[in-house]
This record gives sequence, structure tokens and C-alpha cells, in this order.
Amino acid sequence: MSRGRIFVFRDISLRVKMDYRHFLYKTALILPVLALFFTTPLFAQELSAIQENGVNILYDEPLRPASEEAIELYPFIKRDLERILHWKMEFMPTVILINDTTTFQMMTGNDLIVAYAVPYRDLMVIDYAKMKTEPFTLEAIMKHELCHLLLHKNIKDQNLPVWLDEGIAQWVSGGLADIIMDRYSVLDEAIFSNRLIRLKYLEKGFPDDGRRLILAYAESKSLTDYIISEYGPDGLLRLLDYLKDGEGINSAVQKAYAISFDELEKRWYDRLKKRATILTFLINNLYEILFFLSALLLIYGFIRVIIKKRSYEEYEDEDEDNELN
Repeated sequence: MSRGRIFVFRDISLRVKMDYRHFLYKTALILPVLALFFTTPLFAQELSAIQENGVNILYDEPLRPASEEAIELYPFIKRDLERILHWKMEFMPTVILINDTTTFQMMTGNDLIVAYAVPYRDLMVIDYAKMKTEPFTLEAIMKHELCHLLLHKNIKDQNLPVWLDEGIAQWVSGGLADIIMDRYSVLDEAIFSNRLIRLKYLEKGFPDDGRRLILAYAESKSLTDYIISEYGPDGLLRLLDYLKDGEGINSAVQKAYAISFDELEKRWYDRLKKRATILTFLINNLYEILFFLSALLLIYGFIRVIIKKRSYEEYEDEDEDNELN
């Protein structure tokens, strides 16, 4: 086990660049200006370091037990991802565990984000303070972020839509996103109000507005789940292989499923609308349905009472017959 201490310096330009998935489309214009005006570090932080089991862990000293847990978890997470995606992980990632949520929010600019990956640095950064919040666990978050790194190692950025990147990461980590999601379905609400975000607007980045950001994650998961339900996990992997070979998302979908990407999106949307129709019916007729179910329960209870009463009377008749005999 290799241990040490390292000073990590972060400036504003790096802070903006690191959360590429949500702010890329904005920072492309302002990053050069920021680099000119903000050349000194915003703050410096001393982190401890461990390197073992094929992973580097940088951590705030109070998180030493968590860093040792990450070291132990990594080989199992790596092996599981290789099994699911059928790709070898031939790089050594770095995991930064941050103990202070305020510091983490300064790095991301968004209080919903729990963790993020920086593929060009083989890096994942985790707000460990949020690991105590359901449903987040260190194992699931590491698997989610490591999935991002593995995807970007095999697929060029321009060929990997952000919605697919996020959808697959949620799939491999058991549906867990790397942001704090609402307990109720923001997706259903968007379907009811006809406010779904078209997927073409989620190819290069996600909105930074909290509500639409959550919706973008929900749509990503939903479409990925739809692809798996229609074509199976092998169908999803077939799509990834075409993207790895250099195909864009439109041609990759055409080759993988023999339909256009627009048709895939339409079929997914129609599935959502069908589900929304059923939900709408249930909501609009909730009182009638509850009344009907209550009536059924009442009838069921009445029938049971009658059956028990008859059974009791028959039992008493048998006792009387036995006494006469």
C-alpha cells in the first residue's frame, strides 16, 4: 500500500471545466476569458493519498476509513463493470473523496450533484458527506462514475450522447443517479404537461436548472431502460460497439436496431404516453376506484362472515347429532 499526502490546487477555470457534463455548452465560450483573468488558485487543500488494488484514492484525512473501504471495493466494482459492458479496464483511476459539502459545491456550482467524473483525467470526485443520504452508497457511486470513465475510454466524446452516457451509468449502478433526485417521478409530471426535453438537446450537455436537470437524468434512464426492454442488454451493448467503432448515434441506432433514431425516440415517447394515459385514468378516477375496492372488501368481508356463521351452525348441528346418538 502506498500512502502519502498531496496538495491539490483548484482554480476557477478548472472548477468550471471539471463538471463538463452539465456546463460544457456554456463554458466553451467563457473558459478562455476565465483562464486569462483567474490565474491564481482559488484555494489549496491538503489531501492524503493511498494507491493500491489498481486505484488512487485522495481523501480528506477524516475520511481515512472511507478511503480504505474504497480501496477494498474497487476490484469488485471493476470486475463487475467489465462483466456488464464486456470491456477491459486498462487504466488506473483516481478517486477524490471530499468531506466538506461546501467545498464540493464550489467545485460543481450545483448543490444537487453528489459526484462527477472527469474522463480526460481518469478522475472521479465524490462528496462523501452525502453518502449518508439514501439511496447513495460509496459502492454504487463509484460504479456509476467509473462507468463514465470506461465509456469515454472506448467511445469518442462526439459519438457518445450525454443522455446515453448517463443512462448507462444509472443502469449499471442499479438506477442510481449522481444527483439528488425527487422522491416522486418528475418524468410523469413532464409527460402530463407535455414538457419532455427532446433528446437532441441532451446530446452535448444537461441543463443546469435544477428541475430540468433532474428531468434530463430521468429521461436518460427511461430511454436506456426502454432500449433494454426492447432489445435486451445485448442490444444495448451492440449499440455501444457501433459507437466505439466511430459511428454517430444516428447511424449506430440504424445499424443496431434497423430503425432511425427519430423512430426510436418516437416509440419510447409513445410508450411513455401510453403509461401516462393509464396513470391519468387512475388519478382521474381515484375516488371511484377506491369506492369500488372498498365495496369489494365489504362484500368479501360479508361473505366470510356468512361462511363462518354457516360453518359454526353446521358444527353445532353435528354436536347435537352426536349427543343424541
